Amino acid sequence: MATALVIENDPTDDLRRLGEWLTEAGLDLHVLRPHAGDALPGELTGFEALVVLGGQQQAYPLPDGSPDAAWFPQLEGLLRKAVRHRLPTLAICLGAQLLATAHAGTVALSESGPEVGPGVVGKRDAADGDPLFKWVPLIPDVLQWHEDEITELPRGAVLLAASTRYPHQAFRLGDRAWGLQFHIEADTDMIAGWATDSAMLDELGYDPDAVVAAADAVMADVEEVWQPFAIRFAALAQGDLDVPPPRRDLPLLGSQEPR
Repeated sequence: MATALVIENDPTDDLRRLGEWLTEAGLDLHVLRPHAGDALPGELTGFEALVVLGGQQQAYPLPDGSPDAAWFPQLEGLLRKAVRHRLPTLAICLGAQLLATAHAGTVALSESGPEVGPGVVGKRDAADGDPLFKWVPLIPDVLQWHEDEITELPRGAVLLAASTRYPHQAFRLGDRAWGLQFHIEADTDMIAGWATDSAMLDELGYDPDAVVAAADAVMADVEEVWQPFAIRFAALAQGDLDVPPPRRDLPLLGSQEPR
């Protein structure tokens, strides 16, 4: 059975529904929780996929120049290796931001303010040729919960989805690594946990119960779109979805980690 390495960056953002979808599609999941002291591997040998989840940390350095989480430099190194070796990779919210920063993209506190609750994104033309996104509806339902944004995509990244206030909602690096700024893993209980005593909701003046109710109302629509997306990702990891290698003249992403 193919095994996906899952990196859980924050105890409040676990695999939840995404984990169910991936296991039902045949993937074995090996979850590491560096926030709880689990050590990250130096290599990805023995894994057929990599999944990096979200969290409350920021992908850019703190004012003193240190990473917001001690394991982020090593995690960025794993993300670079995954792209270089064409390991199927799915990175969500903070994970997508780390996928970007690992490849010289930029992330910052959004000038547009926080984005929370249910919403929609719009597919870009390039999504029609993408092995995972080409089957996604033109304007899919998503769940958002972030105040940082990817302000510049890495060189060679393919933009797959955008929205009016946040232009970089989904992208692909190489031919097998996807970053999603939005959440496809969250269920209603997870959203309710995020909404409890949320400084971000207070800042926006949003009623937490109303945000949770709005998210709950679209859960079935989110599942309708993103469960098949997760199944296609699992098929890719298991070798059941053919993706040809990228053309040599297309720019792939450099690496700065030691060999």
